[in-house]
Amino acid sequence: MSPTSRVDALSSIDAAAPVDRSNQADVAYDRLKRLILDGALPAGAQMLEQEAATRLNMSRTPVREAMVRLRQEGMVEIRPRHGMRVLPVSARDMAEIYEVLTALEGIAAEAVARKGIAARPLASLRAAVADMDKALEAGDLVNWAEADERFHFQLVQLSGNSRLIQMVGQLWDQAHRARMLTLQLRPTPTNSVTEHAALVDAIASGDPESARQIHEDHRRRAGKMLVELLERLGLTQL
Repeated sequence: MSPTSRVDALSSIDAAAPVDRSNQADVAYDRLKRLILDGALPAGAQMLEQEAATRLNMSRTPVREAMVRLRQEGMVEIRPRHGMRVLPVSARDMAEIYEVLTALEGIAAEAVARKGIAARPLASLRAAVADMDKALEAGDLVNWAEADERFHFQLVQLSGNSRLIQMVGQLWDQAHRARMLTLQLRPTPTNSVTEHAALVDAIASGDPESARQIHEDHRRRAGKMLVELLERLGLTQL
C-alpha cells in the first residue's frame, strides 16, 4: 500500500472527539478491524502504531493492545518498528474456515431447534430471510449479503453457547473480506432464500437433526462455491 493510499484509509477513522480512556483499546480494535474487513486496509498494508494513535486521538498503548488482538485473530502480523501488516486470506484459508464454520453453525442450528425458539426471535429469522428475498429480486447483492449475515448472526446467538459464539465470530471476520470482494463476481445466490427458509421451518417444528443437516449442506455448498470461484479467478490471496 502506498503512503498516499494508507493516509486515505486512515482518514476514514473518525477521530473528531477524544475517546474515553476506559475503552480506548476496544475502540482502536473495532476501528482498525473495520478498516481491514471493509478493504480500506487490504492484504499487505502496513500501519504504524503512531499513525493510528494520532488519527484515533489516543496514546500508542491502546493501539498496541488492539494490534495484538488482531494478531491473535490471525488478521495481522506485528513487525518491529513497522507496526502491523494485514495478512492475506487464501483459497485454502477459506476452505478451512468454511469447513469449521459448517460444523459449528450446524451445532448452533441443532441446539436452537432442540431447545425451542420463541415467537419474537423466530419472526426475526423469518424477517432476515424476507429481506434476502427482496434484495435478490431487486438485484441488490450488498443488501442480500447484509441480510444473510444478520440471519447467521442471529442463529448463532440463539444457541446461547458463548464459546461457540466467540469462535464463529472470529471465523466470520476472516471470511468477510473474501465474501465482499467476490460478491459481484459470484452467481446470483438464488437458492439461498429457499435453503434459509427450510432451516427456519425445521427449527420452528423442533426438528434438530433436520436443522443441522440443512444448515451444514447450505454452508458446505456456499464454501465450495466461494473456494472454486477464488481458484478460477486466480485470486490466490485476498
